[in-house]
Amino acid sequence: MGVCGCGKSEIGQRLATALAIPFSEGDSYHPPANIQKMQSGIPLTDTDRADWLQVLKQQLATARDNHQNLVLSCSALKRTYRDLLREADPALVFVHLHGERALITSRMRMRNDHFMPLSLLDSQLADLQMLEVDETGLRLNIEQPPATLIEEIIDWTAGS
Repeated sequence: MGVCGCGKSEIGQRLATALAIPFSEGDSYHPPANIQKMQSGIPLTDTDRADWLQVLKQQLATARDNHQNLVLSCSALKRTYRDLLREADPALVFVHLHGERALITSRMRMRNDHFMPLSLLDSQLADLQMLEVDETGLRLNIEQPPATLIEEIIDWTAGS
């Protein structure tokens, strides 16, 4: 979880590879209207995200029902979004990738294949609600190299 440009896709893919489990890119499930809205620099509303979150929730539920693990990248910016996703699997663990705005901005400027413009970063930062003490998860600083982040996630999940 985390705002745009924090590395959810890269870290998610690497983690899934390291654990030999499936990876699901949450952004690929946005409906065309959401993508068009974001490309136009218009932040998504809770209503815009509702159907998208339901699709992701179903992916998690299917994995749980099939006794399979899954790494899913999703911004999960608000507690209500995370609560909805946890309905599919109460044992769901969130990894919050966080970093300074300047670092995220520089990363977003370097990518040219994503629909999310830099202009929406501030709206995501405004919407971001940190993990609360009763939410299972950890917060990692994206200044660390990806390999270190993966190692920390694996170590943390092995100990929990």
